[in-house]
Amino acid sequence: MQISEKAELFQSWLEEKNIKDVEIIDISNIATDMDAFIIGTASSDRNAKSVADFIEEKAEEQGFALLGREGRDAGRWILLDFVDIVVHIFLKEEREMYNLEKLWADGKFFKKPADTKSE
Repeated sequence: MQISEKAELFQSWLEEKNIKDVEIIDISNIATDMDAFIIGTASSDRNAKSVADFIEEKAEEQGFALLGREGRDAGRWILLDFVDIVVHIFLKEEREMYNLEKLWADGKFFKKPADTKSE
């Protein structure tokens, strides 16, 4: 599975659980130890924790190794390290404060293809 397909899979899992403003940043050209960040905003710490658990379960089903997990207890910024992809689940305030999108602005931001419904 290519990294873009894997990242989009993680994105779909986050969006399935109503995580908002999901961004995929390809950082393979500026980082040596990972390929992409996936960043999303949870509505509450409880939501963030349950989504992190869901992501871990789905990733395990796919055979993706979880290298590490940070922030699960507090639930304000949960980081899930899947070696080549790191998933960040933030509460709104933390996402705004740490602003990873600005910090990693040299990366390539992916957007989902627009719906192409014909009428």
